Amino acid sequence: MSVDTKIPAGVDLLEEINRLRVERKAVILAHYYQRPELQDLADFVGDSLELSKKAADTDAEVIAFCGVKFMAETAKILSPDKIVVLPDMDAGCSLEDSCPPEKFAAFRERHPDHIALTYINCSTEVKALSDVIVTSSSAETILSQIPKDQKIIFGPDRHLGGYLNRKFDREMLLWPGVCIVHEAFSERELIKLKQQHPDAPVAAHPECPPHIVDHADYVGSTSGILNFAKTFPGDTLIVATEPHIIHQMEKALPEKNFIGAPGADGNCNCNICPYMALNTLEKLYIALRDLQPRIEIEEGLRLQAKKSLDAMLEMAAGTVGKGDLGRA
Repeated sequence: MSVDTKIPAGVDLLEEINRLRVERKAVILAHYYQRPELQDLADFVGDSLELSKKAADTDAEVIAFCGVKFMAETAKILSPDKIVVLPDMDAGCSLEDSCPPEKFAAFRERHPDHIALTYINCSTEVKALSDVIVTSSSAETILSQIPKDQKIIFGPDRHLGGYLNRKFDREMLLWPGVCIVHEAFSERELIKLKQQHPDAPVAAHPECPPHIVDHADYVGSTSGILNFAKTFPGDTLIVATEPHIIHQMEKALPEKNFIGAPGADGNCNCNICPYMALNTLEKLYIALRDLQPRIEIEEGLRLQAKKSLDAMLEMAAGTVGKGDLGRA
């Protein structure tokens, strides 16, 4: 279905978005990596799964997800009766792109004695092929519950998987995907920045490669990094993840100084997620106005994908026994 992208002259976008929010009985979600203006008007700002769970708990009839496609799909998996719109359907993810479902299925078939522990940054189809989904917040808790003699495929992020292997002395078989944003940080430039701010700790996302993670004083999810920013005792923090999260840090802690870790050219421009940047106020307005682009998932596929999400939620809460894991 084609989308009418025309916006009448003189439209007050904020006023219209707020009007449509009420008229459509919509909840607006914004990931930490979204533009500040989208974060500021959202009903909830947070990590992808956290946002989907919050939306599911509302009585909203429409979810407008300012994020990327796999996030909006997760919201639809958890809220099948709600309309889910994504401002720009081209807002994808390099990790999802790196792991086509047909190749992942073939990889699983070559390793039948492995279970698939899969990062949430993947398509619905890959979730349906997985045993347990993990987030960067829950991965350590879940992995710690899986016996060491159980062979594991971890995908699609080899850096997050490698970090978990090193921390837990595991030998998970890693899918070779990477996040283009976290790959862009420069160790050389980070060392220079640390020399300029010798008392500043570094907080890094585990999607970063080892040569960045090794310099970090804290490694964690976006929400974990935000919590660290609120508790560390100093006044300056170097942040090695997509820099739009700094907007929330500055709002919560205006007295502190937050510096984005640099890319190879010495600044952070290359570390802005190009997919997240596709969402705009104009596209959000159109999505609420037309209820398009809309996320649709075939019910059988949704239920199969939901099994791996449910396994994650149960294991994160400590309610699944170690003997309950098996092929999805």
